[in-house]
Amino acid sequence: MNANPILLQKKYSRVIECFAGRQGISLDAALDFFYHSEVYLLVRDGVSDMHCMSDAYLAKELEQEYKEKH
Repeated sequence: MNANPILLQKKYSRVIECFAGRQGISLDAALDFFYHSEVYLLVRDGVSDMHCMSDAYLAKELEQEYKEKH
């Protein structure tokens, strides 16, 4: 299933802001990490309807990926 691109951009911004706050990192660092993450690819490509998951869920998934890579 494909999501509306404008709605996806808004979702990305909310997820990035939530992730940055939870990790205590700058928005720039969170933005950079997000766009190079597996989570971003899954949401962008509509895999398993990841774009339908809550912002908090996606931020938590990002946290797990962040911990694995750092």
